[in-house]
Amino acid sequence: MSHPVQKSPEEWQAVLSKDQFRVLREKGTEAPFTGKYDKHMPSSGSYTCAACNAPLYNANHKFKSGCGWPAFFDAVPGSITRHTDHTFGMKRIEITCSNCGGHLGHIFQGEGYPTPTDERHCVNSVSLNFNKDDPVEAGKT
Repeated sequence: MSHPVQKSPEEWQAVLSKDQFRVLREKGTEAPFTGKYDKHMPSSGSYTCAACNAPLYNANHKFKSGCGWPAFFDAVPGSITRHTDHTFGMKRIEITCSNCGGHLGHIFQGEGYPTPTDERHCVNSVSLNFNKDDPVEAGKT
């Protein structure tokens, strides 16, 4: 799949930290309860892709799941791409940034959280940046 932002592995390594490169470009996972956005619960603002700065999530879509990673129940329309992931002997839904293809995490469905979508977007903190002064407005991304 082609993405609007295209860089070689060497170009990504030059602009991402070692952990960001491992997660965003090599589909790694940060350890649970270690990410800076796990317990970060702002009332407004937006979370963007750490690789390309594309808006991904509104702050008001974040919820406390207790899973150890930031959890969101919905994304900015068109900002993420879903892929079926059969690693580790299970079927999961991988999510990537639609702008650069960076690995964000996985979506889990039907877990019973009291959210409008019954989905948990389990996202690695290292894949995100937070912008408190530029909230994403529906339809303006």
